[in-house]
Amino acid sequence: MKESLAKIKLVLLDVDGVLTDGRITYSDSGEQIKSFNSKDGLGIRLLMDAGIQVGIITGRTSGALRHRCDNLGLTMLFDGIKNKAESIATIAEETGIAPEEMAFVGDDLIDLPAMTRVGFSVAVADAVHEVRCQANHVTQAKGGHGAVREVSELILKSRGLWDAVLDRFLQ
Repeated sequence: MKESLAKIKLVLLDVDGVLTDGRITYSDSGEQIKSFNSKDGLGIRLLMDAGIQVGIITGRTSGALRHRCDNLGLTMLFDGIKNKAESIATIAEETGIAPEEMAFVGDDLIDLPAMTRVGFSVAVADAVHEVRCQANHVTQAKGGHGAVREVSELILKSRGLWDAVLDRFLQ
């Protein structure tokens, strides 16, 4: 696993059930409200600071997600996507990063086409059975509860970058 993770240049994330706990709340006016985990956010920033690109591929669109992406400095956002496998091909073409150098974190059936086309697939702990069975790795944390942070740390540690991350915070 460490060898596969060390090759990762781009981490792609689903949103509902991965960056959130899967619940979608609507206000009386119909606005979607999503809750994101701050530890996941720092994990994303740590990856980006280490030169590992991060992107989003999600079936839904929401203003809340766009605000979160802006807050984190994420510019690779594919939302409203029904065929996530096509997005993997598009991203490979646009970035020059081979699918084998990508990781994808998912939780539900719509994520399977993307998961089977990347070099390293991850299912969050509470992903559906079929997704957990297909994944190269299953997190201990549930979606929206630090699973993305866990993946970030795995990648950084596999590349020998974790000590430098810690040193940065201890200075």
